[in-house]
Amino acid sequence: MVNFDAELVRALQDDGRASIHDLAAELGQSRAAVSARLRGMLADGTVRVVAAVDPAFLGQNVLAHVSIRTDGTTEPVAEHLRGLSETVLVSAVGGVHDLVTEIRLGSMPALHHLLAQIRALPRVVDITTLIYSTVIKGFFVSEYRGGLRIDATDAALIEQLQRDGRASFRALGEAVRLSPSAVATRVDRLIAGGVIKISAVEARGLAQRQLSLGVGLNLAGDDDTVIEAIRGWRGVDFAARTLGRFDLIMTLVEPSAGALYASLERIRALPGVSRTEAWFHLAVLKEDYARTLRPADVLAAGR
Repeated sequence: MVNFDAELVRALQDDGRASIHDLAAELGQSRAAVSARLRGMLADGTVRVVAAVDPAFLGQNVLAHVSIRTDGTTEPVAEHLRGLSETVLVSAVGGVHDLVTEIRLGSMPALHHLLAQIRALPRVVDITTLIYSTVIKGFFVSEYRGGLRIDATDAALIEQLQRDGRASFRALGEAVRLSPSAVATRVDRLIAGGVIKISAVEARGLAQRQLSLGVGLNLAGDDDTVIEAIRGWRGVDFAARTLGRFDLIMTLVEPSAGALYASLERIRALPGVSRTEAWFHLAVLKEDYARTLRPADVLAAGR
């Protein structure tokens, strides 16, 4: 069942709106088995299938990873970070630091301002920041290419899909007062244009079925060789080239500590990897990519 679940989640991460027929064909399972298992995972919160708006479309051109050391319990700091609109991920970790967060902002001055606020929080001892220069692999970065305009109906559809990425075209049509075929055309256009990506978010942490390990890499030699080696690895949930103390950062997701160790050893063995540092995600406290589209986002969508 674990392998079936893992493969089903991976298929949904590739295409969150894949039909039960297509999922069954890809996994070599019956449609009834796939349908029942997917209903179960959605019902118990193991998986959410949602739409995320590409950061570039929203003008969020600065993406950063912040590691935080605290003095004493982490909860007050974590609670503050969870409440910030700029954070999409907050996680309690084991390692050199106590918390990590991923933030998305519109400019470098905005980043400096937010980092100053985080440093000033009670119990924060210090922070370390990595800026993503290129996202190599990420289920919620859809590579918006510009030139696509959206209207208020598109924005309403996006907000519906951020709540339920597998909502039927009929249900979506009822919400925005369009026919299912008209909705299908709009959704396909939004996905093809890189405005949104619909994918699965899996619950991770010690209390969940999947474990997660963050890894920072320092490279010696040709970055592209390492990047190409990890781009297609199923266990790599996220990877980005970074500016800061690491040249590259990634997230490994596996069903056991042994599998995580094997993946980490595989990374360490890559030619060109000179050093690694890892941190264990003990509890993912926030993972939320939904964003309310403001009128300015709609009006500026052609940029």
